[in-house]
Amino acid sequence: MDINQTDILGWSRILALTLGMGVAAWMDHKERRVANEHWIDWVKPALFLWTLDLMNQGADLTIYLTASAVVAYASGAVLGRPSWSDLRAGSRMDLFVTMWYLVSIVGVVMGAIQYQSTSPLDVMLGNDTTLGALWWKTFAVFFVILIIDLAWRFRLLHGGADAKALMWVALLFPDWSTVPLNLSDATSTALVALPPSLALLMWGGLSFLAIPFILLARNAIKGNIGSLSEVRLAWHASKIERKEVLNRHVWLLTTLIEMPDGSTKVQHRTRAPRQTPSKEALEAAVQELADAGVESVWVSSKLPLLVFLFPAIIPLVLLGDPMVLIMPLLGL
Repeated sequence: MDINQTDILGWSRILALTLGMGVAAWMDHKERRVANEHWIDWVKPALFLWTLDLMNQGADLTIYLTASAVVAYASGAVLGRPSWSDLRAGSRMDLFVTMWYLVSIVGVVMGAIQYQSTSPLDVMLGNDTTLGALWWKTFAVFFVILIIDLAWRFRLLHGGADAKALMWVALLFPDWSTVPLNLSDATSTALVALPPSLALLMWGGLSFLAIPFILLARNAIKGNIGSLSEVRLAWHASKIERKEVLNRHVWLLTTLIEMPDGSTKVQHRTRAPRQTPSKEALEAAVQELADAGVESVWVSSKLPLLVFLFPAIIPLVLLGDPMVLIMPLLGL
């Protein structure tokens, strides 16, 4: 089997994705936090591979600068944006980043002028394989980063690490031509498909659908379901020892309520609180349960998205965009 440069770059990207996402998923699982230094380190191989890919396709200066503009925008999630006050204070870092922005924007404008005759529709249909098509594909990554950034700002993505991870994937896989698909060519031949980073998010989201069945089976095996009311909890919560609550990443669902006669009763909420309580408030709630003699409590786990994105790499690489596969099954 012949292996060309595109295949080498594609599998190198898969290796970088597996290692970088694997480490991030482990950090998110253990600490519920992924340091910015992780993304700064792992964006280097992503940019290196993107540069090699552009060189392999004969990109010109405007395309490189357009890619630079995309990276500059994504960098704001990790490095922050330069401010006018810092510039006036003589911050060299903010001055450098501002110059980076300006040069990149000039490159985007030059590319838009140079390739204005290239139709985006022809690029989508695959009828144009010129440098103009490459410029449009590169520029399109900006909109992917923008969508991820807005989803983060509007709390559709709750974790900053989740947004940064998806932005990193967008830089690592600018389009589907960079993904070496194995079992299905539906995505590569589809007229419209989600970008690889958003497709990874979809695969990760689909894996969430298995959680209720797994939790329900685990609770049934452990004998945690003793009444009909506990069935309502068993599909999305777990029962653990009270003393373990403070050492685990969970929301406490078991509380005490005061009855009209002055006595207290144990109550299990079916939903996690809208706002995560402070450490002090959680300690106080656990102490109240201890004083009442409650030994076992129901909790809802704080599930980190990166833990689900990591195994989603497998269907992404083997099958491509899940929506391309699902829509025909729905007759669409």
